[in-house]
Amino acid sequence: MNPMLNIAIRAARKAGNIIAKGYERYADVQVLQKNPNDYVTNIDKEAEAAIIEIIRKSYPEHTIIGEESGAIEGQDQDVQWVIDPLDGTTNFMKGLPHFSISIAIRVKGRTEVGVVYDPIRNELFTAVRGEGAKLNDQRLRVDNKTELTGAILATGFPFKQSKHMPMQFAMMNALIADCADFRRTGSAALDLCYVAAGRVDGFFEIGLKPWDCAAGDLMIREAGGIVCDYFGGHTYLTSGHIVAGAPRLVKDILNKIQPCITHEVK
Repeated sequence: MNPMLNIAIRAARKAGNIIAKGYERYADVQVLQKNPNDYVTNIDKEAEAAIIEIIRKSYPEHTIIGEESGAIEGQDQDVQWVIDPLDGTTNFMKGLPHFSISIAIRVKGRTEVGVVYDPIRNELFTAVRGEGAKLNDQRLRVDNKTELTGAILATGFPFKQSKHMPMQFAMMNALIADCADFRRTGSAALDLCYVAAGRVDGFFEIGLKPWDCAAGDLMIREAGGIVCDYFGGHTYLTSGHIVAGAPRLVKDILNKIQPCITHEVK
């Protein structure tokens, strides 16, 4: 096994144990509001600390970028661990059992390893560049859906950037003319993994951060799908808007949503 993948899995499982125990007593979880509609809990922070500790023991020179801790610069800035200790914090706070840990390892600006772990279902999604994507050691392939008709699309609302809400609804209105239905689960990392696993056909969202989608991005590409921004480019890790799925389906999604894009989107 890739040694960095092994450490990422160990870190994800350690964080998963912390989160699962917290979930059993979620009524006692301490919640802080970072920004409007943006929350962090003591469990987020404990899980991130556990991930960082495990990474530091094996790779003290690497840089770590965490949702809660920000950038922890290492001597080797060519290797970056991009981590979200709890993607789906609101679900966790409400006792809704759908959330995940996301860890991506980027080397010289390219994602080499991705791990997304759902501690409630004990589902471990992994990907290594050039070696494919797996769910609990079972190989993943995107559903080769070639058209929007009958497609199930996952999405997320830009609740932290309400100015994009009208555009979001316009896009959904344009897509629903052909697709079958939408899913809005509350964890972008799991949405991307579900595309890789064929559980949903495609995904689109705006307002994401690198730690939300870096691991899931690799998962889809290693499962035979493609990932792009709303303009069909490759800026999604910085722009925060993303479309993913089988190649033909992504093309159809872009054709539907691009007329809805507002001038604020870059």
